[in-house]
Amino acid sequence: MENQIPIRVLESKKSEVKVHKPNGSDKIYVRAVSGFFDSFRKISGSLFLFVFAVIPWLKFNGHQAVLLDFTAQRFHIFGMTLWPQDLTLFAWLFIIAAFALFFVTAVLGRVWCGFVCPQTVFTFLFVWIEEKVEGSRNKRIHLDKQQFSFNKLLKKTAKHGLWLLVSTLTALTFVGYFYPMHTLVQSFFTFDLNFWPLFYVLLFTLCTYGNAGWMREIMCTHMCPYARFQSSMFDADTLTVTYDVSRGEGRGPRSKKLTKEQCDSKGLGDCIDCNLCVQVCPTGIDIRNGLQYECINCGACVDACDGVMEKMNYQKGLISYTSEKSLKGIPSKILRPKVTGYFITFLVMFGLLLFSIYTKPNLDLDVVRDRNSLFRDGIQGAIENSYTLVVMNKTQQDQRYKIEISELEGGRLIGNHMVTVPASELANLPISVAIKPENLSEKITPFVFRITNESNEIAEQRSTFIYQ
Repeated sequence: MENQIPIRVLESKKSEVKVHKPNGSDKIYVRAVSGFFDSFRKISGSLFLFVFAVIPWLKFNGHQAVLLDFTAQRFHIFGMTLWPQDLTLFAWLFIIAAFALFFVTAVLGRVWCGFVCPQTVFTFLFVWIEEKVEGSRNKRIHLDKQQFSFNKLLKKTAKHGLWLLVSTLTALTFVGYFYPMHTLVQSFFTFDLNFWPLFYVLLFTLCTYGNAGWMREIMCTHMCPYARFQSSMFDADTLTVTYDVSRGEGRGPRSKKLTKEQCDSKGLGDCIDCNLCVQVCPTGIDIRNGLQYECINCGACVDACDGVMEKMNYQKGLISYTSEKSLKGIPSKILRPKVTGYFITFLVMFGLLLFSIYTKPNLDLDVVRDRNSLFRDGIQGAIENSYTLVVMNKTQQDQRYKIEISELEGGRLIGNHMVTVPASELANLPISVAIKPENLSEKITPFVFRITNESNEIAEQRSTFIYQ
């Protein structure tokens, strides 16, 4: 055929990806590393664990400061009690948290994943326990290759025992956010805990043990949705853990005695191909292959590489926390449309949350008509309608309320005009309203129930008086 375009088959050469999984094992043996990011991660992780562990033990006005009591349908957060109808506040809180995460991600990449995420914190804690019991990375690899022995059994038992202990304490703390903490701990250790609290303690013990001890990076790479969509928030100005290809390639081992000129003549970049950046990675990736969704930006590879560069008398920063623009010599911009939009939205949502909290009523009133009888004849020729008032005390102190009616000329209450409601409780108060027929011009007359506490806070609810 004329004008036929010749076709050639090209074979692509895949770059070899070195991962620290000895003998094809799926287990990642994380190597210990020290440096700035490791220290920062330990501080942030310790702070997270401290706050997480302390909050359920705090007291406020004689009660547990934070108690999300699903059984009683009350959420106590320091001096504030949230009822089911107040849970829109949690919607605002989740929206604020989402936009805060978007804002931080657009500026600093996945720092949440690398330094504060509970999965990361507990994974590094469990790896630290594993290292203290079984030894360094090479010792752990060697131990797993060994045949069964008493020494191996002892170390494995100690490691898993400590993992289960930490998991149990974590589960108790977590359930303590939803069940009175002192009662939970006392009942658990005296084997007197009810079924459901015990069930959830055991469930979250297994979840913590499985997630941090066994699944580890699988949670980040296969189960966490954030890893899949976080790249949509990245741009050329986002700071991420990045390998400087132009400086590092071609990689390869060399003698420390070689000068820079000798390395250049051999076509060697600054990367000596020691593979330490891979060995310290908790998700088992090679950062030299470019930005990958598995990277959690923990900075472990930065610390490892900086240590090697220092020993080789090279400039640090071959792997660094930087942006794509910075690698090209272009200054990065913090203020840009995406970041500004996230921040403004965050401020607006935060302001709406504060406004909702400030305007949240401390009392509420609901009115239920007696449906068995629309009306009945009362004394002295009056007509009566019966109601049940549901008075809700949303404060954490006992409250006394005065009950009144308005917009019903000639109407009067029959029953108790005052009611005391315990803290964070509701009271059902049967009450009747009486009025003489000549004061009614309609078959159905709307009017208002009003309750007032000693602080002159008012709650009102409209109802109807029926006479047919």
